[in-house]
Amino acid sequence: MGKIQQADLARLLSPKSIAIIGGGKWGEAVIKSCKSLGFSGEIYAVHPTRTKLADVDCVASVAQLPKAPDAAFIGVNRNATIEIVQNLQAINAGGAICFASGFLESESETKDGALLQEKLLAAAQNMPIIGPNCYGFINYLEGAAIWPDDHGGVAVDRGIAILTQSSNIALNLSMHKRGLPIAFLGTVGNQAQIGISQIGMALLADPRITALALHIEGIDNLDDLQALATLSQKLNKPIIALKVGQSETAQSATISHTASIAGSQAGAIALFERLNIAQAKNLTEMIEALKIFHLHSWLKSNRLASMSCSGGEASLVADSALTISVEFPKLNERQQFELRQALGNSVALANPLDYHTYIWGNGEKLEAAFRAMIDPDLAMTLVVLDFPRSDRCNDTDWLVVMDALDRAKTMSNAVVGIISSLPENMPESIAEKLMKRGIVPLCGIDDALNALAITSSVNVRNHLEPIWQRGSICCSKIISEFEAKTMLSDYGIMFPKHLQFKNFNDLPTSLDEFNNCVVLKGEGFAHKTEAGAIRLNLKSLFDVEAATKSMNANSFILEQQINNAKLELLIGVVHDPAHGFVLTLALGGIWTELIKERVSLLLPASEADIVSALSKLKISKLIEGFRGQAPLYKQGIIESVLAIQKFVEDHMQQLEEIEINPLLVGENFTVAVDA
Repeated sequence: MGKIQQADLARLLSPKSIAIIGGGKWGEAVIKSCKSLGFSGEIYAVHPTRTKLADVDCVASVAQLPKAPDAAFIGVNRNATIEIVQNLQAINAGGAICFASGFLESESETKDGALLQEKLLAAAQNMPIIGPNCYGFINYLEGAAIWPDDHGGVAVDRGIAILTQSSNIALNLSMHKRGLPIAFLGTVGNQAQIGISQIGMALLADPRITALALHIEGIDNLDDLQALATLSQKLNKPIIALKVGQSETAQSATISHTASIAGSQAGAIALFERLNIAQAKNLTEMIEALKIFHLHSWLKSNRLASMSCSGGEASLVADSALTISVEFPKLNERQQFELRQALGNSVALANPLDYHTYIWGNGEKLEAAFRAMIDPDLAMTLVVLDFPRSDRCNDTDWLVVMDALDRAKTMSNAVVGIISSLPENMPESIAEKLMKRGIVPLCGIDDALNALAITSSVNVRNHLEPIWQRGSICCSKIISEFEAKTMLSDYGIMFPKHLQFKNFNDLPTSLDEFNNCVVLKGEGFAHKTEAGAIRLNLKSLFDVEAATKSMNANSFILEQQINNAKLELLIGVVHDPAHGFVLTLALGGIWTELIKERVSLLLPASEADIVSALSKLKISKLIEGFRGQAPLYKQGIIESVLAIQKFVEDHMQQLEEIEINPLLVGENFTVAVDA
């Protein structure tokens, strides 16, 4: 990935002059888009045979341009693109969009894509290029649309930025009707030179851009992404990401359960959590969250209030909150008193609140009710309101509700929003008016509540510690269970008494030192249960001898059986080239893949991180003590995880993966019985 100075990148992203090179109808679309957005700079056209492109006079070559353009759209084939890039670099152009495909992203089809990409990068040298295989960008702040297709945006003075690896996704997002102002829309193609993180840093530096959305197929550069996250936190400009696809980088290994359950997607989720990057599950959730970020940055909590004039709507909100990480706390005494004053005695007071239609159309009483519900302990106060069809109904009374909420917001200096239960019942014109008033227009109850949950600052870190990384390993080997136990014992991991043997004659004369109850394991199997290479509850040497004869193994481990454990856990670490070292905590033993109860985080992790991760597991209730049972040895779990982390730190350059499964947990002990 090339390293381009931010000042040089700013010249490309906010150009004062643009050159369109080749492109035919694509080039004409760039010119028309710039003019429709009011671009005030100079536009040049380069074409070897045409005299005009749209209504712009053409020159025959880059060398004939009157000056070096700040930005160029290169709409020629992949081979010609390389020569054009070299010519632009020679005249000190500010940068270029490489529209053509057929480079590294299509190596499996073209067979020469990687070679052409090397030539492209050599031609560009230090001149910024975006792509190849991308549409380019639209800077709605400057009216610069280096974009060869339709789009749905308009010029704005302030708004959010969107970067995506898919040109069509970018086009689709520009067509939304949800009131979200887009200040910059960009695609990055295969990120041959400039990655999504570098562009993101340049955009966040613009005071007119309030937040950043990333649609990501693959992480460009982990160091750059961490730098972007650090800048986001410094400027208090949130980032939200939608990560699509699951690469095979962390799933190719099959020697452990960890490798199969902590794939690249788990690494991405852990990475974004680590970097305070909000995570969307779909595009609509992303847009709804961006509205909140645009007006208010991170919300101070996930504690909300909801009001509607219908019990049905109040129930929908309450039911949705059962599966979404938001809270609707009980009304305090002040809220109850003031709501009773505003609504009378016929309304049951609750949160979410059905305020009925007694005050419908009465602006003063609606304002009083809204002000009564607003409380400084809440992150946002919501009003559920579906606007009627403008072609069939009069919306006067609905506008009264909007105006009353606006006055209540102003008087209380509160964060408020209006939710439509159906997305189409929030007209674009209304959504835009609400945004201008500082009221968040949210479309659809579930998407809205999910957006409110992911824009909460509940889990935001104060300090972004660098993520552990290493290069690739040229070759690897599997460490046997006995070797692994020997190595991990030095780090404080507790194991049952055990010994390794090949022949029955190597065993002691009795099982007294093993408390007369042992487990026999055949060595050389990644998953012993599936291979029939484990026997439990052996009470005599006769039982042990019989068990060895039933296993197809060359060596064995005999160890004391632990019988009073209350919980089995998996602790595993996988090196994911895209995201670093991914630590996974999950149910252990035979339950690991049957009951997919797991959480992942990146190393290094603090003790507080580990405690937080454990709390996200449903089995945390068992650890804390469930239904009157004694709590389990939580500190032992934490110390075991920290010991694994220390082992990873000391062997980082050689380690591919490590797993303890299961870690047996009791009321006063933790014992690892397999590694």
